[in-house]
Amino acid sequence: MIPQARPERVALAYSCVYFFCVLAAYYAARPVRDQLIAAVGATQLPWFYGATFVATLVLTPTFAVVVARWPRRVAVPAVYGFFIACLLAFVPLFANEGLLSPRALGTVFFVWISVFNLFVVSVFWVVMSDIWTQEQSRRLFPLIAVAGTAGAVCGPLLTRELVDVIGVAPLLAVSAALLAVAVWCVIRLGQWSEREGSRRGSAREGRPVGGGMFEGVKQVFATPFVRNMALLLLLADGIGTVNYALVVDYSGSAFANAVDRTRFAANVDLAANLLTVLLQVLVTRWLLPRGGPSAMLALWAACVMGALIFVAVSNDPYAPVVAGFPAVAIAVIVGRGFAYGLAEPARHSLFAQVSRNERYKGQNMVDTAVWRFGDLIIALGMNGLRGVGVGVTGFAGLAAVSAAAAGLVGWRAARRAAARPDPPGR
Repeated sequence: MIPQARPERVALAYSCVYFFCVLAAYYAARPVRDQLIAAVGATQLPWFYGATFVATLVLTPTFAVVVARWPRRVAVPAVYGFFIACLLAFVPLFANEGLLSPRALGTVFFVWISVFNLFVVSVFWVVMSDIWTQEQSRRLFPLIAVAGTAGAVCGPLLTRELVDVIGVAPLLAVSAALLAVAVWCVIRLGQWSEREGSRRGSAREGRPVGGGMFEGVKQVFATPFVRNMALLLLLADGIGTVNYALVVDYSGSAFANAVDRTRFAANVDLAANLLTVLLQVLVTRWLLPRGGPSAMLALWAACVMGALIFVAVSNDPYAPVVAGFPAVAIAVIVGRGFAYGLAEPARHSLFAQVSRNERYKGQNMVDTAVWRFGDLIIALGMNGLRGVGVGVTGFAGLAAVSAAAAGLVGWRAARRAAARPDPPGR
């Protein structure tokens, strides 16, 4: 688990600070989004997810063009610079309520922050899988994930402590500042990679990826590995979207104002991220190098399925159970904690052994457009099922089935990936 040489330690330090700042920036702004959705209710989620899916369909091929034409040292900072500018542009919109109606602002901000989350995190993992070998990824990704989760813990803490002092709008400037530090780390990592060399053993890795703008779409359908990763993500999304919708409905019914909803969302995020840290420190850093991604994904699915069954059999899923959290919130905390503590490091370590084209285009396509397509379809399906009387218990049961299927797909995909030889010249 310990970096083996000073150059590796230097890159690891930059990677850890990079991920810390990316997740701290996102989680500082995320409660702002969640309180807006709680104000309008989960039945409106299909509209938000639909708009987000359209936005990712536009931006994913655009990202493919950027990485095809420009080297990593230019493309990645440019992506983050775009999102920093957007964050700052939202500050006056939140500070001056008359500029946009609450519904319009809520729609625009939800779409933007959802795209922001997918792209900044997806690009981070693309860079990580590009500079580390498969062996290094199993050793170092758990350490890097811990640093990111520390940022995910600090983000909600910042929001919870500052929202009453500075208000909602300035929180976005705090998020932009954190993302600016991440850009600095990206630049330093690029310099280190070019100077010290990398696992690729050539200068090719910093060059443009090449290829067409729609190759990511093609890979989802034509490349078995990318197709399996897309299916795994869709099943995992069935868990996350159901959990999110149920806790949004609870928040909207239990809290009457934006500050209380924002504080509740921050507390849920904080609890989930603390659980993530515990899992990464106590389980992932030991299990991933020894058991591999297949064991990690199987354990994740089993634990999340247990939390969903707990919701399904609860007499009152909205009644406080632990630390004031109802069963639906506990399911969110367990779902997110195990997803980011176990499943995500395992899933992203698999991309360390595929070609750069699959990493930059296929992986980004899965982590953005496929993810938001799943959000849209699941949210629409939930609205349809609500119309025929399905409630919290039924949704929790369906999500538990999705968890079981995700565990099977993930385990099989990881086993097949482990037998796949390293592609030459990737």
